[in-house]
Amino acid sequence: MASSISITVEVDGVSYTDDVEPRLLLVQHLRERLGKTGTLIGCDTTNCGACTVHLDGVSVKSCTMFAVQADGHQVTTIEGMAQNGKLAPLQEAFHQCHALQCGFCTPGMIMQSASLLKENPHPTETEIREGLEGNLCRCTGYQTLWLP
Repeated sequence: MASSISITVEVDGVSYTDDVEPRLLLVQHLRERLGKTGTLIGCDTTNCGACTVHLDGVSVKSCTMFAVQADGHQVTTIEGMAQNGKLAPLQEAFHQCHALQCGFCTPGMIMQSASLLKENPHPTETEIREGLEGNLCRCTGYQTLWLP
């Protein structure tokens, strides 16, 4: 078994080639090797969603995906949502609507919300609740996420 595998991953528009241990989790690669610390490690079991990123435009929980599985793919992190130093409209909406709580769940909530809105630009409250049910807020501040 190889001690490391060379992978190339485009993260937030920048291509990175790195030698990684086969069992290195994507979230660890993003945080520890690439400095993308906005992607958080909450539970290591996919229950909380704090590690949610987009892989080729689809939300995935990076704590249960190996970095080698991202080889040749595009990853977008919470840092990649902002453009030219400005928050993305969804990030700005979270800020304006006080949906940030303590902030720990916020990156995953925003990434999952972006996926939800990509599929359904006008979700009902029920659809928002269902769309975010894989993301947990430790502050239980969910109300600001689905209030108009």
